[in-house]
Amino acid sequence: MRKTFILLLAMLLALPASAQKPKKKKQDHSFQVSKNLEIFNALYKELDMYYVDSLDADALVGKGIDAMLASLDPYTDYYPEEDIEELKMLTTGKYGGIGSIIRMRSDSTVMIAEPYEGMPAAEVGLHIGDVLKKIDNTDLKGKTVSEVSDMLRGEPGTTFVLQVQRPGENSTRDFKITRRKIKTPDIPYYGLLGPKNVAEGVDGSKIGYINLSQFTENCSSDMRKAVISLKEKGAESLIIDLRGNGGGLLAEAVKIVNLFVPKGKTIVETKGKTRLSSSSYSTTREPLDLNIPLCVLVNHSTASASEILAGSLQDLDRAVIVGARTYGKGLVQSPRDLPFSSNIKLTTAKYYIVSGRCIQAIDYKKKREKGGDGRTPDSLATVFHTAAGRVVLDGNGIKPDIEVKHDTMANIVYYISNDDVLTDWGSTYYANHPTIPDVDEFEITDDDFEALKALAQERKFKYDRLSLKQLEELKKTAKFEGYYEEAQPEFEALEKKLEHNLSKEMDRYKKEIKQMMAVELMRRYYYQSGTIREAIIDDDDVKKASEILSDSEAYRKILSPAPPASPAPPVPQTKN
Repeated sequence: MRKTFILLLAMLLALPASAQKPKKKKQDHSFQVSKNLEIFNALYKELDMYYVDSLDADALVGKGIDAMLASLDPYTDYYPEEDIEELKMLTTGKYGGIGSIIRMRSDSTVMIAEPYEGMPAAEVGLHIGDVLKKIDNTDLKGKTVSEVSDMLRGEPGTTFVLQVQRPGENSTRDFKITRRKIKTPDIPYYGLLGPKNVAEGVDGSKIGYINLSQFTENCSSDMRKAVISLKEKGAESLIIDLRGNGGGLLAEAVKIVNLFVPKGKTIVETKGKTRLSSSSYSTTREPLDLNIPLCVLVNHSTASASEILAGSLQDLDRAVIVGARTYGKGLVQSPRDLPFSSNIKLTTAKYYIVSGRCIQAIDYKKKREKGGDGRTPDSLATVFHTAAGRVVLDGNGIKPDIEVKHDTMANIVYYISNDDVLTDWGSTYYANHPTIPDVDEFEITDDDFEALKALAQERKFKYDRLSLKQLEELKKTAKFEGYYEEAQPEFEALEKKLEHNLSKEMDRYKKEIKQMMAVELMRRYYYQSGTIREAIIDDDDVKKASEILSDSEAYRKILSPAPPASPAPPVPQTKN
């Protein structure tokens, strides 16, 4: 017996450490899960039984769930039964409602910010700037944007009366609206470029432009139709604009890649904790066009499925990526059903694109356990290679092949673009001009600019000026260190030079403010497509892409690996 025991002990000790402990480790983990769930259950029962005030179970447990998920990553979310429609909208782009964006005004009322073309809000005649007063008999005063949004949505086919206050009118207006199934457009605009979009000397009529705003069901079919339509109109190259596209369905991104690369290519692999979380996605159809030159526009808001599309085309040397480094979201979310018709959208895997790299920028586990921002600098990133041998790095998003530097938006331009003064100017203009010329012919006049400036002065429009803030900080530091009294005349002189002069400051940024005014009007007359068409006039990224696509040699050179460095010539030696 003793010999048998010693033999078994020797065999156990001979096993590698990893083979000795997994069962215990698994048992420990299971015990910790069971223990903490039991504690949580008992704790809540004690609170519910003995806490001095009555408790709202949904609110209290909901906060606990939210806090738990917030400690993981920003993409893992819980959806109780009443919010399931929001989850469906995220994955399909469809919901029951009126088809409009709403926002809060500075006076805490909710207004129409943008109706979608062809949707109930636009069809009944709602305008940008209309303040929402009542839904049926419910007064909306004091309601948040979220609360009003919930009231506007509902089952398709249901009808309600919306009362609004239109700017410049004394009486209210009532609109009877029937909710419909709303599908936000995946491609709000595509077309050939014009002279205002391209670099000097470039023929824009041969360059197609497609704005892809999201990856929802069947967006790959919409993309296919757009490409075919542009080629029929004479496009010999394409720009795909993914700027501001936060992603969506991974499978749709793969299908769009498939339009331009051969069948049978592995585009993405997902790797998670379970077998169900690990998958491989390949191109399954014959491509639409293997040769048409492509440029893909990206920026810091390009994320997730957008990065799969841009990164895969980069890894396959199939497109030139232009713009700014992308967001860096290499995590995959999957919805999982929970009891009582609730759901959790949780991170189940990381994705790895063609070259083998994962472009996830933040390591949330590292951030939780070690602090910091969880990012890995480029100097420590792993090197991967494209199909042609070009160097690409993992982590920190997709670095464009051609980076375009943009001027920072001036403070005054940013604040005007988000202020009611611009909205109300636009409402007045729209009321007085039933029609305007097409985007390519329309110009904001100096009189239009002066009208906005007069309204801003009348409203006493103000904005945060960094120069004055920094001067105040410098004065505090100077007083603390004892230098202020000696330098007081210089401080006062500088403060006088920095005095608020709204008219002068608006004149300084007249060109930028005029562009912003044009975009504001295009949203009213030509909806999303007009907004995009106006926004890409004098667009640095679009111009750079048009320049690359018009020069086949430059395009080819960008997609070719850098030649190896020539060896240094031998140093001549002298015999002494």
